Amino acid sequence: MPQPIDDKPRCFGSNTETYAHYHDTEWGVPVRDDRDLFEMLILEGAHAGLSWETVLNKREGYRDVFHNFDVERVAAMTDFELYEARQNPAIVRHKQKIESTRKNARIFIEMQNEFGSFSNWLWAHVGDTPVRGNWATRDQIPASTPLSDQISKDLKKRGMSFVGTTIIYAYLQAVGVVNDHWRGCWKS
Repeated sequence: MPQPIDDKPRCFGSNTETYAHYHDTEWGVPVRDDRDLFEMLILEGAHAGLSWETVLNKREGYRDVFHNFDVERVAAMTDFELYEARQNPAIVRHKQKIESTRKNARIFIEMQNEFGSFSNWLWAHVGDTPVRGNWATRDQIPASTPLSDQISKDLKKRGMSFVGTTIIYAYLQAVGVVNDHWRGCWKS
């Protein structure tokens, strides 16, 4: 079993530097920049069925393949570019996940046009104030909530893929819409 990297109690990630760094510097921090929100939406979708650490380790590959998550450039990717992405070992080579990136980018842009920004739409769900979990233990942190159900349902209705309620709850935690650092975590 891997040894803890330090003695800080964390929600997750105490056994690897990559994971601990992500937990300590990003997870639960409010994000309002649309580029960053798009990146995390795509990465959380890629995470489905895999460990988050696997996706974190491929993050730079995703940034290279998907034009640093420039949503306009991703939306304009050709079928051939998506085919090439599927051959690239720097990312998760799952055909539907890769194809959903372009589709989700196009819907993301539609939402930016409708709401002024994707951030406006997302943060309106919580009155522009992060929801604070009050969990005594890590085991109490849910996999989904009525909020993630609602957001997932809306994104699916608009045509996005890889946005199920569990993925969306992880996304909400990642971008700080929900702050689920449990009470024993050094970040709480």
